[in-house]
Amino acid sequence: MTPTPMTQTPIPAKTRIAVRDVSKTYERPGRRGETFTALTDVSLDIAEGEFISLIGASGCGKTTLLRMISGLIPTSGGEIKINAKRVDGVPDQVGFVFQEPALLPWRTVRDNLAFALQRRRLPAAEVQAAIDDKLQLTSLQDFAGYYPQALSGGMQQRVGLARALVGDPDVLLMDEPLSALDAFTRRRLQEEIAGILGSIGATTILVTHDVDEAVFFSDRIVVMSSSPGSVREIVDVPLARPRRHADVVGNPEAAKVRDHVLSLVLGLH
Repeated sequence: MTPTPMTQTPIPAKTRIAVRDVSKTYERPGRRGETFTALTDVSLDIAEGEFISLIGASGCGKTTLLRMISGLIPTSGGEIKINAKRVDGVPDQVGFVFQEPALLPWRTVRDNLAFALQRRRLPAAEVQAAIDDKLQLTSLQDFAGYYPQALSGGMQQRVGLARALVGDPDVLLMDEPLSALDAFTRRRLQEEIAGILGSIGATTILVTHDVDEAVFFSDRIVVMSSSPGSVREIVDVPLARPRRHADVVGNPEAAKVRDHVLSLVLGLH
């Protein structure tokens, strides 16, 4: 008698980031006592190792949500947890890549990375080992002694990524980090970043206005609506990661996702 094959139930992915009923209100400039709501009732679970993109029209609250997850600004309502701990201030386990690299011009590449570890008060040997590791990971080992002004825009943004990763964060947050680059540099860096993040497994959230970029990187795309900002739809991207552009260009599944997300952003659905 042939034994019946056993099926194994997949182990559910651990939730790395939990966003629960989050809202954000601001006081209107010059109008004392008047407020406007930037975000309302945003709820989202992001699994360990997942890559999520936030996309939507300008003013939909993408960057506001990202900054609340990072602890840079507080929520007005609801709560955000990372590793089951409520975000209250900037957590140590979060790395942030900004739209502009914001490197210290008087510090070398190595010293910019060292600055990111300063508050941890690690032994000098441990600091240098961590820096060497991330310089190697981002192919910057030959530029460690350079100052930012000697580097191209793409190289500076790569330093910004290395700085965000030097503390081995569980969560990486990226706010349109490639938007200022030309199209060719941007595509090359997209592939490099995809490979780097695929090797370290950090949970990543990207804010972007570029639908193609969101499709290229993401496991899921969170499409946001405006006035006030909220989650309109979460779209799965059924392609293995990390990706190359050759995996996406001409791929019918990628095209289907792109067209659907674009129609949502443009309000055609």
